[in-house]
Amino acid sequence: MEIGVDERVLYRAAFGARVVEPAAAPMSADTIFDLASLTKVIATTPAIMQLVQAGRLDLDRPVADYWPAFAAEGKAAITLRQLLTHTSGLPPDLALASEGPDAPTILASLAAVRPLSAPGERFVYSDLNFLALGALVGRVSGQPLDAFAASHIFQPLGMSDTGFDPPPARQERIAPSDLEDGAMRWGQAQDPTAYRMGGVAGHAGLFSTAGDLARFARMLLNGGALDGARVLRPQTVAEMIRPSPIPGGVRRALGWDVSSPLSMGMDQAFGGDSFGHTGYTGVLIWIDPATHGYLIVLTSRLHPDGAGDAKPLRQDLGPLAAALIRADLADPGRHPSVDRQ
Repeated sequence: MEIGVDERVLYRAAFGARVVEPAAAPMSADTIFDLASLTKVIATTPAIMQLVQAGRLDLDRPVADYWPAFAAEGKAAITLRQLLTHTSGLPPDLALASEGPDAPTILASLAAVRPLSAPGERFVYSDLNFLALGALVGRVSGQPLDAFAASHIFQPLGMSDTGFDPPPARQERIAPSDLEDGAMRWGQAQDPTAYRMGGVAGHAGLFSTAGDLARFARMLLNGGALDGARVLRPQTVAEMIRPSPIPGGVRRALGWDVSSPLSMGMDQAFGGDSFGHTGYTGVLIWIDPATHGYLIVLTSRLHPDGAGDAKPLRQDLGPLAAALIRADLADPGRHPSVDRQ
């Protein structure tokens, strides 16, 4: 985990075991984790916003303008903004066969899916929204999502341990997840749909470290640039993270959670203009523009048997991290940084 304010790391620590089975190995600060749904905001959302600021996408145009087949089954009016805010009306996920299918078949099934409700009518958190957005990155840019994110986001920001489908050479630093067909899933996307798509999808499949995510957080807090590399314009960042109310009393930004049943009380701990996201594997990032603070929590709760629960830990850490950040701002230097392995 890591807690920081801008460039200052207030707390960085690694606890427990990276591997429990087949042979125990300790956690380390540079452990690489399956980010699950953090993929939505670390890869897919900034990729979409880069294409928006380049004039190649328009948030308020229908998705079908860029992907004609997507218009099937009453989806012609769904906009990119509605995908980003989970107000498209799409169901949460696809019903996949036990074996297969491959990426083209999954995307064809997505294009043919029928919405649950009219666009803009209600909030339904859906992986399909970001599966579609990831496909749009490829269709519009000419590069698949993994290549686009690597060349336009991760490499410029120096996020050297971040990417899809990590190479086997990094396995010794990767936290494994659970069993798939009797074998431990280790460096492969745990999400079933992303797994069947070869590990690259708009909603899941990304791997990273706490240190790399801290660089990403600092980039956003710095208006889209870090160490001389600009990946987003300040006005693009402002538009992306601006909270807005949506149906059901939920507040979302573009891609990002602000206040919803999924925010685990982070909005109360950090304040109403903070934003972040959680992931199924037990991960969380939360960023507060008011204090320029951030919290990153990475766990591998599914290892080894899929039964772990990281929700209480993440809920407890939110108020503690927010309090540490505010105490440091009130009296800089009084609270020396802590770095534990």
